[in-house]
Order: sequence, then C-alpha cells, then structure tokens
Amino acid sequence: MANQRDHANLIWQIADLLRGPYRPPQYERVMLPMVVLRRFDCVLANTKPQVVLEYARRKDGKLTDDALDRILNKASGQRFHNRSPLDFAKLKGDPDNINRHLVSYINGFSANVRRIFEFFEFTAEIERMHEANILFLVVSKFGDVNLHPNAVSNDQMGLIFENLIRRFNELANETAGDHFTPREVVQLMVDLLFIEDDALLAIPGTVRTMLDPACGTGGMLAGAQGYMRRGNARAKLYVYGQDYNKRAFATAASDMLLKQVDHNGGGENIRFGDTFTDDQFAGQTFDYLIANPPFGVDWKKQKREIEQEYQKRGFAGRFGAGLPRVNDGALLFLQHMVSKFEPVRPSEQKYGSRLAIVFNGSPLFTGGAGGGESEIRKWIIENDWLEAIVALPEQMFYNTGIGTYIWIVTNRKSAQRKGKIQLVDAREIYVPMRRSLGDKRRKIGEGPAGEEDERPDEPDQIGEIVRLYGAFRHADKVKIFDNADFGHTRVTVERPLRLRYRMTIEDKARFLDAVPHLLDDVQAIDRTLGRDPKLDWNEIWSSMQKLLRQRGSRWTLAEQKLFRGVFTVKDSLAEPVRVGARGDDFEPDPDLRDFENIPLKEDIDLYFAREVAPHVPDAWMDRSKDKVGYEINFNRHFYVFVPPRPLAEIDADLQEAEAEIMRLLREVTE
Repeated sequence: MANQRDHANLIWQIADLLRGPYRPPQYERVMLPMVVLRRFDCVLANTKPQVVLEYARRKDGKLTDDALDRILNKASGQRFHNRSPLDFAKLKGDPDNINRHLVSYINGFSANVRRIFEFFEFTAEIERMHEANILFLVVSKFGDVNLHPNAVSNDQMGLIFENLIRRFNELANETAGDHFTPREVVQLMVDLLFIEDDALLAIPGTVRTMLDPACGTGGMLAGAQGYMRRGNARAKLYVYGQDYNKRAFATAASDMLLKQVDHNGGGENIRFGDTFTDDQFAGQTFDYLIANPPFGVDWKKQKREIEQEYQKRGFAGRFGAGLPRVNDGALLFLQHMVSKFEPVRPSEQKYGSRLAIVFNGSPLFTGGAGGGESEIRKWIIENDWLEAIVALPEQMFYNTGIGTYIWIVTNRKSAQRKGKIQLVDAREIYVPMRRSLGDKRRKIGEGPAGEEDERPDEPDQIGEIVRLYGAFRHADKVKIFDNADFGHTRVTVERPLRLRYRMTIEDKARFLDAVPHLLDDVQAIDRTLGRDPKLDWNEIWSSMQKLLRQRGSRWTLAEQKLFRGVFTVKDSLAEPVRVGARGDDFEPDPDLRDFENIPLKEDIDLYFAREVAPHVPDAWMDRSKDKVGYEINFNRHFYVFVPPRPLAEIDADLQEAEAEIMRLLREVTE
C-alpha cells in the first residue's frame, strides 16, 4: 500500500504548482489528464521506437484511420499507441514551445485516447498554463514521476488514480457541491450487491459484468473492482458505464484504460451519452447494476423521447411500468436498469441480476395509487424484485444533507427472501467527521484498516450493517415484511348530495336572464310549488316533471341543470338526491368525496364497516374506481414513541428560566 500512497502524495504535491492561476476545486482539470498522459507515456516507452518506425512506413499508404490504429496498437502491445516522436523527456527540450509540442504529442495518440483528451478539454488548459508560465514546470515535475509498469502495476495504478479522483472530487465538492458518492457508501453498496454471491464468484474462471448508467468518474465501478481484488481474485468483473458529463466521462474512461480492465474494450466500455435518450448499451444485459443518479433532477429536456418510448413500446421498451413526475427522474433510472437484467437460466449459465441504487426519500412514497411513481413501485414489488432498502444517515453526501436510501433490487432472490422485503435502519450508524466537506458531516465507519486519513479507532460500521442485512431476522434496526404489506387499495368513498329547494325573486330573475323563453313555465312552477324552502329535491323534481308534461313543455338537459343550479343549495338536513331508473341510488356529492387507503391484507368490506361507516353512516364505496398502490413509509415502521416529560419537570425548568431572566434584568436596571 505504501507504494501507491507515496505516488499519490507525490502527484498531489505537484498540484500546488497550480495555485494562483487555478483555484483548488479546479486542480483536477489539469492533474487527472496529466496523470493519464504520464502513465500512457511510461507504458508505451519500451515499444515507442517500433511504433514510430511502423508509422513512418505506413503513414503514406491508403489505410483507413481505424486500420492504421489497429496496426500501431499491435506494434505497441497495448490497446492504444502514440505515433509522435515526442515523449516527456523530449518535451522538456524546448521550454518556449512546450505548449505546441504538448498538443502535437497528444494528437499522436490513437483515436480512443485522443477522444478522452477532447472530453477533458485539455487543449484549453494547456494554453492557460502556458500563459501563466507554469506549463513547463508542471510537465517537468510529471516527467520525474516514474509510472512505468515495472514500478507501478496496473492494480496499483488503478488505486493511485482512484485515490486522486476521490481527493479531487472531495475538494470540488467542498466548494462546488458536485455530485460524488462517498467511498464508504460505495463500499457498502458493493458489499450488499455481492453479499449472496461469494460462492458463485469463488468458482475459478467466473466472468461477470456490471453497468453503472450514471457512472460519473467511475467510483462505483472502481469500488466493485476493489471488492473483487480483495476477496474474489479468481473471478473477472468487466465493468461498463455511461455518463453525460464530459470531464466525468473522460476520467472514468481513463481509469478503465489505465487499469487494463480487459482486452475487449477497456476505456471504450465507458461511453458518453444521455442514458435516457441515447442508451449506449441497448439490448445488452448485465449481472450487476449499480448507480447513484442525481437527486431530484428533472427530465423536461428528454420528455418527448421518453414519452414516445413509453407510449409506443410499453414493456418492450424501458419505461413500460409508468412515468414519474417530470421534476424527478430517479425511477426512470431504476426502470432503465431493470430492463438490463439477465434472465434466470442456470442451464445457460445465466443467473439473473442484482441491482443497487441510491435514492432520496421521494421514490419511497411520492405519487398516489394509479400515478406513475406508485405504478413503478407496484411493478417492482409485485414482480418480487425489491429485496431490501437500507436507510443511511443524514449529512452523508457532499451536496445535500437529506436522508438517502440504498435499494437492492434483484430477479433472483434467495429462497428465504422470496415474497419478503427487508428494511434496515442505519440512520444512526455513523461517526462524525473531523472536518466537514460541503454538506457531508458524517460518515459510516470503515474500520481501522483504511487509508491515511482514517482514524485507527474507527469502528467497522459497514461490516455491522452488512451483518444486519445478511442475518435476515427481526431486530431493533431490521424489519422484515411481506410484499403485500406495502400495498393498499385506494377506495373511493362517496356521500349523497343533499339539496334544499327555494325560489326567490332574485334567483328567478337570474334564471330568466339566461333562458327568457321559459318564463311561462317558471311562473307555473312558482305558483304550484310556492316559495317556502323544501328539503326534498326528489319530490320537487317529480312535481316539476309532472307539471311540465301537463304543459307540454320539454326542457333540454342544460336547462334542467341550470334550474337546479340556480334554485338549490346544499343542506346537510335535506334528503339525499336519488338517481337511476328506479331512484334506488344516491347521487354523490363531489365536495364530500373521500378516499381510503385500505391495506391489501385487509378485507375491504370489514374495514369500511369498522373505520368509515360509524363516522359517516350515509357513505358508500364506489368500487368501480378502485386503484392499487404501493408506498414504503420508512419512518412509520421504525417510529419509537418517546413519552413527553412530566409536567412538573417542565414547570420547574420554566421557573428556573424565569428566575434567570429576572436576575439579568435586575443587573441591567440597577
């Protein structure tokens, strides 16, 4: 460990050269591309003469760029090459023109590396450093750092890069609030993701794949690789990611190339694009999926494409279960990831998939029955895919202090977990940080065996949470439920409309202003029914119909509706308004309409008789409007009643406070 730590510290010290032209949160714009550049320079050093010679032979031929890259990659023995005669040693030979030479050197790389530096937007930083007269010094210092594979293995290089990414991200988060997942959260997610699979991963030659559709700088993918290095070295984990932030994409892609993840993609396994509208892994499935999508980010810009996929493709697409509100796309990420689940077919060596994702509290309960969020939860739970939810402490993330939750979703639950959902309350499992980083003031203890900035006495709280999870039994911080415990039927409860009839001169004039041709009929109604208030609209309407038939009058439905609207008011003492051919049904009053969320495990009729009818005896249920919804009220399941303090104790405290106030006042007035 000392080797990569020393290298990381050495590189970290070079960042001090940027002070002045750059603010600390901007250091990563230079340092990460320079680390990548120096590593590539060292990796390619041994075969550089052959590559330059081969390029001289081939450059005037008719080869396509791709074909030429393949030939030169073969000469370099890597998945990339540099055809420029320059290297770090030669760059130092012409200080006055180092900016032009450095750009030329970068342009000598194969297309996959050039693309990474384009996304780093590094040319602009080269000019900025040149104008500030620090470019030569930065390049010289990096030239003194030996990152040759003989000195730093691929695994060590990956750890160095991960260390630097974390440091720079934390530095940026402290001031800019960028979205970055703390490493202890990553470790916890990875541990929970693989918790059921140690036996499977221990099989020699096992190959598994993982996708992060919002990979950022690749921290979660790196965390998963670290898990494999520590405990399942005989298994191979090929990781894939996608992100829409240019620098984050370039950083993650560089990390993959630096570590030589595999020989079939490497950095190209990290792809640039909007996950919602430009799925770079369409049609592919993965054994594991992991993500920390942005909290509460809207999808207005992608709305048209997403709605088209939902409407035209349904479950053949990614969003068949429903669409959440446009101001929060979290559950769109979840559906996207579930669409990439492997089927469960052991005979074909397909063992299903496991998914870990970080959400804020919104996806747990927002949206009523029948709404997009509820329909997505219903789809996940009724398919028995939701394995568990772990509540994390507040103040865990750099850009927000709100509560967050890890969802574990899988299509291959173990036998004991089938039909069950586990809730783990880890909200009080944390240690305070010695120094806050933005909104992050707490962390989950990782134990004493960690990096140099960790406390030797730090408890292994990650292990504690994982053990609570794996034990799968009720405890103070663990609750286990049936899937149906989170579902309810939203039943519409109606109460009858009750109308009092009365004709007044003012109302009569108002009615006739709208329908003057009904004057004779209205006069007849006025004479027949009188002007005393009447509490039975059914009787009034029956008398009116009889009178109008006798007069040979036919009123339109609009005229009948207008008459009732003008000459009646609601009155709780009036008789219910009846409807239907036989008048045996009541017309519901929309203003009195209510809804009951009745647990799926409850008999609806018994619930209504017990909870509703005693309070509103005239109510009834309109079961034609039933909707099934799901929500997970985490707080309710872990609520602990704390009795109020005794009144005498409160009075004593108040008297003590009053006495102190009076003493202070006397000091001021005397």
